[in-house]
Amino acid sequence: MEEATSIWMNGELVPWAEARVHVLSHALHYGTAVFEGTRVFETAEGPAVFRLDEHLQRLVRSCRMIGLTLPYTVGELRAATLRTAAANGLGSCYLRHLVYRGYGEMGVAARGCPTDVSIAGWSWGPLLGSSGVRLMTSSWRRNDHTVVPTAAKATGPYLNSVLAKHEALDAGYDEAVLLNAAGYVSECTGANIFLVRDGLLATPPSSAGALAGITQDTVERLAADLGLRAVRQELMRSDLYAADELFVCGTGAGIAHVSSIDGREFDGPGPVTAKLADAYEAAVHGRDERHRHWLTPVSA
Repeated sequence: MEEATSIWMNGELVPWAEARVHVLSHALHYGTAVFEGTRVFETAEGPAVFRLDEHLQRLVRSCRMIGLTLPYTVGELRAATLRTAAANGLGSCYLRHLVYRGYGEMGVAARGCPTDVSIAGWSWGPLLGSSGVRLMTSSWRRNDHTVVPTAAKATGPYLNSVLAKHEALDAGYDEAVLLNAAGYVSECTGANIFLVRDGLLATPPSSAGALAGITQDTVERLAADLGLRAVRQELMRSDLYAADELFVCGTGAGIAHVSSIDGREFDGPGPVTAKLADAYEAAVHGRDERHRHWLTPVSA
């Protein structure tokens, strides 16, 4: 990870090394924070943030779900995001928005803790590479939405993903896919999963514990452009084994084909995955006029 020069914190750009939080920040002890991962891509007109407003709107929803009072409007956060990207001079980068309970008092209630906000950006390539993702089914189950709000992109519940990811890496795989408490496929540790079978795309719904992904939505819209049908439905582990193609998608991962799951091999990337990956690259780099509205120029 390559450090940038500045991080936006509570309304001001501060030097990277000085962007610090107190050791008694509530979020550090109790996981009371939400975040977003967004990407800036190079286009012919200069760097642009992909689907920025959708990411910021999901950030607002996440705050509401876990009871955080967001002290900035979407418009203010949009301006701060562009300011941060421009200040760091990174033509292509990853952005991390974080809203968290800061230092005020200890204890679960956190009535006296302020809400702090930061935006950081750095150069970060696709997290799962391009040679094919080796998946394993984790022994850990995805968080139940009746226990924590899985629709919120909150930091506390991500311990579930950390445990599954470590289990996969320790076993020699690249990524884990988690099942929910009922045994249905949910998602990977930081990405949604799609299967392709007989030309139909299917991905688990949010009711399975999967985050409603913005890249997931992007894939569904690009599939429609290509005349492909995509559905959200409950999937069993065996459905993944019986698929013609598998791929994962997310802001960090982009669209990455799955080369194996639990030792079952796939040739790949398959034709549908390849078409979608090409369409995604065209959209994020501004080469598809139909989706130019998804891009917010950093110069704006």
